[in-house]
Amino acid sequence: MKIKGIRWWMVSLVAAGLIINYLARNTLSVAAPTLMKDLDISTAQYAHVVVAWQLCYAFMQPVAGYVLDTVGTKVGFAAFALAWSLACAAAAWSTGWRSLAFFRGLLGIAEAAGIPAGVKATSEWFPAKERSVAIGWFNIGSSIGALLAPPLVVWALLRGEWQLAFVIVGVAGIVWSVLWMVMYKHPRKQKLLGDAERDYILSGQEAKHNDNEAVTVKRSRFAMLGSRDFWAIGIPRILSEPAWQTFNAWIPLYMMTERHMNLKQVALYAWMPFLAADIGCVLGGYLSPLFHKYAKVSLFTSRKLVFVVGALCMIGPACVGLVASPFAAVALLCVGGFAHQTLSGALYAITSDMFGKNEVATATGMGGMAGYLGAAAFTALFGVLVTQIGYSPLFVVLAVFDIIAAGVVCLLARSTDRTPEPRWNNASAVVE
Repeated sequence: MKIKGIRWWMVSLVAAGLIINYLARNTLSVAAPTLMKDLDISTAQYAHVVVAWQLCYAFMQPVAGYVLDTVGTKVGFAAFALAWSLACAAAAWSTGWRSLAFFRGLLGIAEAAGIPAGVKATSEWFPAKERSVAIGWFNIGSSIGALLAPPLVVWALLRGEWQLAFVIVGVAGIVWSVLWMVMYKHPRKQKLLGDAERDYILSGQEAKHNDNEAVTVKRSRFAMLGSRDFWAIGIPRILSEPAWQTFNAWIPLYMMTERHMNLKQVALYAWMPFLAADIGCVLGGYLSPLFHKYAKVSLFTSRKLVFVVGALCMIGPACVGLVASPFAAVALLCVGGFAHQTLSGALYAITSDMFGKNEVATATGMGGMAGYLGAAAFTALFGVLVTQIGYSPLFVVLAVFDIIAAGVVCLLARSTDRTPEPRWNNASAVVE
């Protein structure tokens, strides 16, 4: 039996894995107020815990990408998912900030494979013209995970056990890793894929993603690190990633300490910026082919335009200090969530356009390392400065970073593909 449109089922499976991946990392931020009290953790020590995860995640990303490019998407993603699930559950046995930082560091090491695996899977399963849409759909996993964290953790807290939330997420990850091993196969090997859809996928991919091309030779990581191609994505990652990590780690605390919301209000509103981020993931994915079709620009240039749109929208959260209402502040943070995931998805699409099938996960991981090192540095400063100057000036800095990142993308990023641009005969091609 053949399943029509199975490539969309594959991207849904990737999205499910990223939901658990981001649920594991966001569980901490929502549990932070109660957990910090129970384990006697200060704000500065909490920042150390967050930085431990960020540094481990950052340095492991290029390693994870290299492993995925070497052993393949199927085995690599499943192994890392199993590891992050166990690390997440282990955090329930933390006794202080040091042990918590250790378990979160292990989590960061394992979770580093999530985004590189997602980008690699979409480069395998989608033609170039649909890739930004597919990336947009799998990237909603990151914000859905953050969206689900507040109600899950509050439910666990109301039962008197914040540890329960970490265990539940860990078990869910183990189940997903088994499903991934059973269900995922490359389109060349997937027996449930029809011949027409297989031809549609493979014929629409660039030469560098084609198994039959000589151009699939893989550069060393050092050669990639010294290339203009890498810094065209690496610098924007350094500048843009602090915004998303700030949202993930600090929004619940911001709502409670700056806007004086109680625990139930946090549960009601802390997920909203991540719902807006979901919209940014999906809408940003569709904006690229729309710009390509109606603005008559190249597919690669359309990715840049989406990044610029997202960067300009970051002006919204920069204005959060100008509003007195906590609900207006939440609305501006929603604009920020939308903005970041719009530009983030565009940058992943740019990465998949610039690097071939044997390099795309490695390049994504190296870009992620650059981004998370920038985020870790900003978080370390954030933990100190937030108590001295408050949140508002720091949100302004994040917006400035993203606007500068948009300029870098426009100036440095260039297409490395020489195949003809895909034609858009009808809108249905995007959602076939």
